[in-house]
Amino acid sequence: MVAGMDVRTVLARDSARVALVVNANARRGRDALDSCRRVLLDGGVRHVEAHGVTSGDELVSTLDRVVATGPDLLIVGGGDGTVCCGAAHVAETDTVLGVLALGTANDFARTLELPQDPSAAVRALLEGKVVDIDLGRANGQAFLNVASMGLSVGVTERLTPSLKRRLGPVAYPVATLRAYRQHRSFTARLVFPEGDHPPMELDDLLQVAVGNGRHYGGGNTVSPTASVDDDLLDVYAIERGRLIDHVSIARLLKDGTFIEHDRVHHLTTRAVHISAGTPMPVNLDGEIAASTPTLFTLDRNALHVAVPARSRAARLDRPRP
Repeated sequence: MVAGMDVRTVLARDSARVALVVNANARRGRDALDSCRRVLLDGGVRHVEAHGVTSGDELVSTLDRVVATGPDLLIVGGGDGTVCCGAAHVAETDTVLGVLALGTANDFARTLELPQDPSAAVRALLEGKVVDIDLGRANGQAFLNVASMGLSVGVTERLTPSLKRRLGPVAYPVATLRAYRQHRSFTARLVFPEGDHPPMELDDLLQVAVGNGRHYGGGNTVSPTASVDDDLLDVYAIERGRLIDHVSIARLLKDGTFIEHDRVHHLTTRAVHISAGTPMPVNLDGEIAASTPTLFTLDRNALHVAVPARSRAARLDRPRP
């Protein structure tokens, strides 16, 4: 049993090991590796293995090697895509995942209510607790926050590293405006394998998204009730409309109440199969990593995650089945 324990209890053994893997190309990654390692050692952790990576291939190979040794705590630092890669590696294992928010959006860290400062985050994790959370899957590929198609893919394509370095979080609305100007509407068919909803045929769409977590897109909220441990996927589809419709929807993205707009379809489910009129790329936590047709599913309580003691991220936390 790991969920429900304090992180200190997980690391109480003299032989307890912490692996720290940081994307050195992330916005604050270069400075975080050494500072966070010092915080861990000063916090009483005897065995700390630290790795800086500079490419996606190096990230995967490093995680393969590190996770194979079975660390008690794996702390991954980087953007949401980097963190998701770490989560996929430790899903359904006894290793606890810790997160450092080193990217631009940092939506998973926001969901977990972690400090944005890396050293402060490590201190909060050491004094924190372990919870179990769900993991989304798109044709088997993992996602923590949201998988989406349509406008969001155009936004991701325009979120260049130079734009993110230059503008930080402001890069998201800038990229969104640029993508909106060139977006073409599409048609999608949604089928629910568990039979909890009838099939849906939707036309003239701006975006379709499937949410596992609570936040995405630099602090937007999937829905007012979305939770990373509710055993449900939140599905929404936005119909293309007049500019005034999209402005009114945009104003409601932060708190998730946009789902009540008359041009938005919203429901919850444990599985949905989505196809489009023509194959479309799918964005998984900021990475274009799949394409339609796509089966979206949920792995309940797949991850042990370290969060601050007062975090409300897993308020529905239940034991693994």
